[in-house]
Amino acid sequence: MIKESPIVELDVSALYKPLRLKKVVLRNRLVVPAMQRGASEGGRPPPALAEYYRRRIEGGFSLIIAESCAVDHPSASHKESVVRMNESTMEAWRDCVVAVSGVGGHTLIQLWHEGAQRSELSAGLHAGIPTISPSGLLNGSRRSGRSATLEELQELESSYVRSALMALEIGAAGVEIHAGHGYLLDQFLWAQTNRRDDGYGGDDLAHRLRFPAEVVSAVRRATGPDFIISFRFSQWKVSYEGLTPIIDANACIVRSPQELDLMLTTLRHAGVDLFHASTRNFDKPEWPPSNRGLAGWSRGLAGVPVITVGSIGGNNDAEESSTRALEGAGQALRSSLSRLMTRFQAGEFDLVAIGRASIGDPDWANKVKDSRFGEIRRFDRQQLLEIRNQIT
Repeated sequence: MIKESPIVELDVSALYKPLRLKKVVLRNRLVVPAMQRGASEGGRPPPALAEYYRRRIEGGFSLIIAESCAVDHPSASHKESVVRMNESTMEAWRDCVVAVSGVGGHTLIQLWHEGAQRSELSAGLHAGIPTISPSGLLNGSRRSGRSATLEELQELESSYVRSALMALEIGAAGVEIHAGHGYLLDQFLWAQTNRRDDGYGGDDLAHRLRFPAEVVSAVRRATGPDFIISFRFSQWKVSYEGLTPIIDANACIVRSPQELDLMLTTLRHAGVDLFHASTRNFDKPEWPPSNRGLAGWSRGLAGVPVITVGSIGGNNDAEESSTRALEGAGQALRSSLSRLMTRFQAGEFDLVAIGRASIGDPDWANKVKDSRFGEIRRFDRQQLLEIRNQIT
């Protein structure tokens, strides 16, 4: 905990106004985004994860986007630590949704597939199942698995639909389709990992959009008009060398506002209600000399609500924590929030996802609302390990 002398109050009240999404009314604009906390019991979320989510709604957040959740297909992930959405996990996910709704919050289930990020193993979970992706390419250069056949694309689409219907059945407000960070649907969107020549890939963005849009459209038809569909995308990728993450901060699926417009319009027509524009830094200009970030461009072009994310909350990343003095953490938070509010008031986004900071302090949203910046507990990676141990 950091003690600081009072300074000029920062007005963040606009973040605490309600927002309607379809028939859901969120009490404020603060979201806990999906992350991989490694909380899994045979693919099921453990009871402690439901409590973890509930605690953050009590701490002032309005929406939980649940863990990156493998869709109901054996190629989605081989990892034992990954949660899944299938018939055997539904009731455990229902417990999470009920825990959140019981204290006034709402839940989206994030649907996810690793694609070429998945390792092929000779033993373990789903042994012998091939790794499939658009072109069998990982980050544009490395081979990983093989290209999915057209029949397998239909199977993958059906797996997203099955998992979305399960989310609907357990009472979730909607799903978030994960198409960022170098995973399956991102691999379709990125020219370097999608070299298909069958109308589903290649140099034409419209072709690369085809499969992600078909997934969205199929989920929309199956779940009906009132179910929320969020679409998370990114202009950066992550891959792994063993357990070491390798970040490519300049890997872009769209290279201009015109291409972004095409992508958002296509997906909006397919049935997306909400876009989650994932960036490493929320206020980094996407296409200078314009000052607008990716979320701002997306909000202006799509005409539907947008979530922003990326280094919000000041000194909450472990790398920053190791280099900045503790006394400056509260000031860094206020500076981050001041920049955030400038963009929020300009209409660049509607919702704000707080990732690491919400791990660091479940009461982050309430403390920010009350200007108790000096009381906010900071995130560090050791804390994440401690939370993971508590949950599992």
